[in-house]
Amino acid sequence: MTTTASSDLYPTRQHSEQPTPRTHPTVWGAAADGPFDDAALQAHERRGFTILPDFISSEEVTSFSAELDRLVSDPALRNDERVVIEKSSGEVRSVFQVERLSAQLDALTRDLRVLDRARQLLGSDVYLHQTRVNYMPGFKGTGFYWHSDFETWHAEDGLPAPRAVSCSIALTPNHPFNGGLMVMPGSHETFVPGVGETPQNNHESSLQEQTVGVPTEDAIADLAQQCGIDQFTGPAGSALWFDSNIMHASSNNITPYPRSNVFMVFNSVENAPVSPFAAAAPRPEHIAARDVTPLR
Repeated sequence: MTTTASSDLYPTRQHSEQPTPRTHPTVWGAAADGPFDDAALQAHERRGFTILPDFISSEEVTSFSAELDRLVSDPALRNDERVVIEKSSGEVRSVFQVERLSAQLDALTRDLRVLDRARQLLGSDVYLHQTRVNYMPGFKGTGFYWHSDFETWHAEDGLPAPRAVSCSIALTPNHPFNGGLMVMPGSHETFVPGVGETPQNNHESSLQEQTVGVPTEDAIADLAQQCGIDQFTGPAGSALWFDSNIMHASSNNITPYPRSNVFMVFNSVENAPVSPFAAAAPRPEHIAARDVTPLR
């Protein structure tokens, strides 16, 4: 079933702040379609996320960490539009479109451990909507406020439905105290609209600090009351698979322990982007791909 944009089922950045119940599935495939068994799929459907410890080996963690360090320290990339710099510290925060910058990371996006799970959860072929490596240094790493990725991808990229899933692979230990990702289990079943009109070229500031398209404090408090808050913790090599509409955030890292990860967003080829639902123009290709050629 192809999702279409005949009508906007998830209005956002308008006058109303009223949440909208989700009308699309979270899991589109079945146990026979891939590595997740039926119990795992049911748990993912219910919670909106799945944690897989030891998803990659310690040798792979070392190799990918070295590749991340290469990208972050490459002076030729310092002024590249794909590199996001921390507003307060001047440190590299993220590098986008890493599959174009690293053959090793490109191969990871096509690794069957990754690709088969993405296809299974979304019930179709998939393409890369976005990739990046994230680096949160010790002492001065800045967190991200509560938000749903789908709200931005719908409003600014034109994804019709929340038929996308993210995979975050930890390259450093995720402790409860070094800025690990917090998620609200079950919040993916409710679409919470963002507040405020989308400024022109909003991505130029929102990737450092998102202030437009975030929920109100009342909406966050209501969701937290209903869903509670969990945190992605675990050793390097762990993977977090999470639905595009789940409410999540991270706090600042004031510990000596840095945190880094590889982040891949898979979108169904049947959920191709259209014109943005709440922005004048789509975000640049390196942030939100519009080529829906299936990954092979």
